[in-house]
Amino acid sequence: MTDPSPAVATAVEGELRLLDPVVRTSADVLVTLLHPDFREIGTSGRLWERDTIIAMLTDPEAPRPGPLTASRMRGDQLAADLVHLTFDTESKGLRSHRSSLWRLTGSGWLLWFHQATPFVDDPFAEV
Repeated sequence: MTDPSPAVATAVEGELRLLDPVVRTSADVLVTLLHPDFREIGTSGRLWERDTIIAMLTDPEAPRPGPLTASRMRGDQLAADLVHLTFDTESKGLRSHRSSLWRLTGSGWLLWFHQATPFVDDPFAEV
């Protein structure tokens, strides 16, 4: 396996920051990582936009998923300004396949789209 491109490495770094519980509760940090047109389809199937996800994540009364552990992260640079990441997460027994698109902007690489799909067992998963 070759080393990831600088763009993929930067997207991976950003994705891992977004899994950090401290980052997830800081609106100031989240706005530096999420594209203004950010959208997410969460594990519940709900569609989130940037402002609503930041409000939910930073709400002190919101339930917390607990630490998120990432595995099997890989990335591909699809264009000069677009990186696609796939990975799995686990938190409190809930496992999800995840897919993210990162776009290069004047502010750097920002998360533009994210989707999470819960799974129990995945017989087709790469080991």
